[in-house]
Amino acid sequence: MSAPALDLPAAGSRAVPFSQRLRNPIWLLAPAVIFLSFIYLVPLIDLIRISFNGSTPWIHFERVFSLPLYWDSLVRTMGISVTVAILCCIFGYPTALMIHRTRGWVQVFVATTIILPYFIAILIRTYSWMVLLGRNGPINKLAVALGIFDEPMQLLFNRGAVLLGMTAVLLPIMVLSIYSSVARLDSGLTRAAAASGAGPIATFWRVLLPLTLPGAGAGFLLVFVMGLGFFITPTLLGGPGDQMFAMHITQQANFVTSEGFLQALGVVLLVITLVVVGVAGRFLGFEFLWGGGKLAEAHESKSRSGASAPHRRTAGMVVADTLGWPILRALSKLPGSVGRVTVSAMTIFVIATLIVPIVAVAIISFSHASYMTFPPPSYSLRWYEEFFTDSAWIEAFLNSLSIAVISAVMAVALGASAAMGIVRSKIVGKTLIMLLIVSPVIVPPVVLGLSLYGLYLRTGLDGTIGGLAAAHAIGGLPIVVVIVSASLQSVSRDLERAAAVHGASPMTVFRMVTLPAIAPGLAAATFFAFLHSFDELVLTLFLTGPRLQTLPLRLWADVNYQLNPVLAVVSTLEVLLVIGGIILARPVLARPQRAQ
Repeated sequence: MSAPALDLPAAGSRAVPFSQRLRNPIWLLAPAVIFLSFIYLVPLIDLIRISFNGSTPWIHFERVFSLPLYWDSLVRTMGISVTVAILCCIFGYPTALMIHRTRGWVQVFVATTIILPYFIAILIRTYSWMVLLGRNGPINKLAVALGIFDEPMQLLFNRGAVLLGMTAVLLPIMVLSIYSSVARLDSGLTRAAAASGAGPIATFWRVLLPLTLPGAGAGFLLVFVMGLGFFITPTLLGGPGDQMFAMHITQQANFVTSEGFLQALGVVLLVITLVVVGVAGRFLGFEFLWGGGKLAEAHESKSRSGASAPHRRTAGMVVADTLGWPILRALSKLPGSVGRVTVSAMTIFVIATLIVPIVAVAIISFSHASYMTFPPPSYSLRWYEEFFTDSAWIEAFLNSLSIAVISAVMAVALGASAAMGIVRSKIVGKTLIMLLIVSPVIVPPVVLGLSLYGLYLRTGLDGTIGGLAAAHAIGGLPIVVVIVSASLQSVSRDLERAAAVHGASPMTVFRMVTLPAIAPGLAAATFFAFLHSFDELVLTLFLTGPRLQTLPLRLWADVNYQLNPVLAVVSTLEVLLVIGGIILARPVLARPQRAQ
């Protein structure tokens, strides 16, 4: 989805009466901005303020960087995040090419298998890997049966399991980012290269790769930034030597005496994240957070300018020519089918990595055994019966359902209004406003949860359904704004102007023209905002009380202390919920946008 178009006011426009100014769509931005300012920006600012409280302003930060425990963890976190981003790029690029090059049901199948896991909770996907890599899991059993292992190996609680789990969780983000760049390419460029005698590998190296680097770069940075704040996957799949920086924040939150130092840990992680995003925004444009990017536009404008533009060799081009051509000459002896087979094989591996764990968990949910094993020795519905007859599970489910409904209503009300204000108003600085609205996506959840913890204690919102719903709406709001903005851009402005010319009020125009056109987008945005809240765990860990149990919290406790097939039942039911949402959203996400 591309960023909303930015319309600037015409210079020298005449003064408008105050009553007319109140009808300006810009006022629709006010509720979302006020909400985020109070419940998002103010707590983050207060977090920064507390981090400087002490005998000297820097005493807590000196402790963070002087103790090997935290410094080593910070270095380890950045190293793991970079490694995961590289792995996602290596496997995500051929998968994005495969989606672009296939047609019909094959394209739908590949795209669905990538998009589906993206909307499944991180806890569910991580739990799936615990099942797959366990001593009684299918990987160990298959390896023993093939004679690779003499006995089941310890595949969990090590760095390899962390990298595998995080890569599987974040890979869809990379694929979608690269695909958005590949889909914008003019197919005539590759045909022209082929007509000029360039082989498939040379065309990829000299044409396709340079033009899609912005999408790959945006995906790399998004994966890296999200990896910095990872907490769930390393905790469940890693060992003592795989602790990431966010895990120390949750551990220190249990100690009252850590105030100041605890906030300093959060500020360090927040600053690193903002610096990375700031540098990325300098080169890619901050639009890469929600679609588009400066480099992509620059490439497109250069390709349209033709030979009239001066040709300047960059350092990257020099390296490509110096190192690339000898490699290309060697690879040119290979048949073109090698590249196609390689792309297909890597795509199949990616699909298996994303889907097999989910399928394995679904099968285990029907197991009759009282322990986790695959394949099940026999099948029954005993664990479904246990879930639906267990009052604790049902209460947690109903709590999550109530919180998610309230949160979705808040996110849609604020987000749809903000989307109308962004797309339909004429104001300078729309990119900055959009950046504020989507910025919760890049703030590490543990930092946001920590900042909200202080506010909620002072206001008595901790452990309440309304308080949790409001906190969850912070993350649901960007989802709604992006989806509804894309839907609004597909609505012809001529229809709205025609209704206004015939005397319809702005509210009537919205109700009779705009709302029916964006209704599918609103429905999809509502569902995904609901799903975001329903799955939210990290914020809930900070803000809930002992008397309020949600489904992710109950699942988190059981995953840590007892693994039984009832967890597979919860996971399977949520997957079915996500599939229904994707079916609902597919017509909206596939709808082409119309020029304004």
